[in-house]
Amino acid sequence: MTVGIIGLGLIGGSLGLDLQDRKIAKRVLGVDHNIIHCEEALSLGLISEISTLEDIKSCDVILLAIPVDAIVKLLPSLRDISEKTTIIDLGSTKETIVNLTPKEIVKNFIAAHPLAGTEKFGPSAAFKGLFDNHTVVLCDIDRNSTFHKNRALEIFDKLKMNIFYMTASEHDRHAAFISHLPHAISYSLANTVMSQEDPKSILALAAGGFKDMSRVAKSSPKMWSDVFKQNKKNLISSINIFEKEMDKIKELIEHENWEALEIWMQKATTLHKII
Repeated sequence: MTVGIIGLGLIGGSLGLDLQDRKIAKRVLGVDHNIIHCEEALSLGLISEISTLEDIKSCDVILLAIPVDAIVKLLPSLRDISEKTTIIDLGSTKETIVNLTPKEIVKNFIAAHPLAGTEKFGPSAAFKGLFDNHTVVLCDIDRNSTFHKNRALEIFDKLKMNIFYMTASEHDRHAAFISHLPHAISYSLANTVMSQEDPKSILALAAGGFKDMSRVAKSSPKMWSDVFKQNKKNLISSINIFEKEMDKIKELIEHENWEALEIWMQKATTLHKII
């Protein structure tokens, strides 16, 4: 099987490594808008060849590991692919992408979101085993042909991922709370500290809590601004709910209602009985 990867950062590069290491693909072609990324990916062994979009269109499988707005813009150019070519989108939002998939390739187009990654980006961030034991969500799979669905399932199984199914709409609502809101909070926390008169002195006190919460603020602003734009409605809804919780803790502290504060915190700790 020949696989073409469009986008050679953390996700695309890590896929390239595993596809080769686990003998899922015989050849892995790669393309990226940044030629330096292409050359770096080749030198790191993430891909076997630097390619072009036209050549990648003839691959057995095309993996879209680019920002979600870029995926939407690219889709019309894939209308003429073979009926045997499987396209797998790896974006963090799903509903807009699914709705704008050209009708000619709906049966080929697998809408997937692998919930794996780090705050690092670019080819040098890629590593083997990134996807092991992580979740991948497949959306609106009933739109796909059995052939393409089975091919995608085989790939994710060999990547050792746990497969879940939901609609694109459900995915985006859930992702707003579990992924997009935490990123928004992390960027906000970082900017709160950086807006103070002496952020360096404040950061000298940074320990585990701050580092854990601010870590994802290192993530690609371009990628995440696209995600926020595509999932605007759900993200705003999750922010509104989060703001109500912040108002609640603010009120409890202001009124020195320490017993109620402890009960409020205790409720939060029950989360870890689920995950």
